[in-house]
Amino acid sequence: MDVIVLGGGLMGSASAYFLARRGARVSLIERNLVGSGATVASFGNIRRTGRHLAQLPLAHRSLSLWGEADKMLGRDVEFRATGHIRLIFDEDGLADMRAYAEAARPWGLELEELTPREIRARFPGLGPDAIAASLSPYDGSGNPRLIAPAFAEAARKLGAEIIEDAEVETIRRTGSSFLVTTSKGTFAAECLLNTAGAWGARIAAQFGEAVPLDARGPQMGVTEPLPHRILPVVGIWTRDKNYGAYLRQVERGNIVFGGAAERVSVDLDPGHAAADPMRLPAQLRAVARLLPSIAQVAIIRTWSGCEGYVRDMLPVMGRSGTTPGLFHAFGFSGHGFQLGPGAGDAMAELITTGRCETPLDDFSIDRFHRVSANQSKK
Repeated sequence: MDVIVLGGGLMGSASAYFLARRGARVSLIERNLVGSGATVASFGNIRRTGRHLAQLPLAHRSLSLWGEADKMLGRDVEFRATGHIRLIFDEDGLADMRAYAEAARPWGLELEELTPREIRARFPGLGPDAIAASLSPYDGSGNPRLIAPAFAEAARKLGAEIIEDAEVETIRRTGSSFLVTTSKGTFAAECLLNTAGAWGARIAAQFGEAVPLDARGPQMGVTEPLPHRILPVVGIWTRDKNYGAYLRQVERGNIVFGGAAERVSVDLDPGHAAADPMRLPAQLRAVARLLPSIAQVAIIRTWSGCEGYVRDMLPVMGRSGTTPGLFHAFGFSGHGFQLGPGAGDAMAELITTGRCETPLDDFSIDRFHRVSANQSKK
């Protein structure tokens, strides 16, 4: 089986690897460099807490693969299962956490509730005003700069062709195959996998499949190196988006942070997003609620990226509803980093066997057609 993968972020590179591992002949086409889009702009959070329940089977599958990544890919991608803690500062947040924990338990996610005393004892310096927290001890973080290139290189060693700096000019279906013409030549395959991220909706639209997707850029930052002491990824349960901050400390001591700043609209041509320094003070105030000592340190870099947000915040995954041989895996709405290895493995299974052990029905591109059809009947 021949497969063309369009888009070399984490979803595309992981798909290429798992497809090649299953014996498919793969050509991965990336307009820039592998991992240079939404993946490299990611926070690096590997969390299951707070996910839409339908995503949890895929998240569990992915977490298992993150645990095997170093051995599987032959290099350290800095996955560390240091846990994921979410602090709670009000009764609404506590109610939301408890309701989610109860709903997620049948889906295989167990959250531990921490008291203020337990937070201070186990994680000194975090959220001194927190009234509670949730802890998912097996989640953690990984390095967004390493993971996609590692998957691409491992795929190449299995025989996959990795084509970078290739602008896609035309995509056509001719008979039983797809022809993709690029600035670096024309490629043909019987299957086409659309992992083009924020550009994924454009590709789907060429085959008569409309997806309500917006391109937006998050705002991220990193501090100077500090003595390493914060092990888990830190987030918050809150209904107020102005406080929706998160942070993690890497082994070199720098604290990476994000959230609490509205994601700005991004023009897909050229698709670059820039961080706005004017929004940094408000963002840091929210982050300081989680870690007050961050107010005393220097910020050495801020950045943004281009991510695709589907209106219902669920990804598009699975078969095309209009075109045999076409598959989609895009629109992960800013929370796809943890899902990446599992999404790639699931798509490879679906493409090569015609089935997938992980349920993907809730992510079908047909859901938008069904909504439009139902609305037209009213």
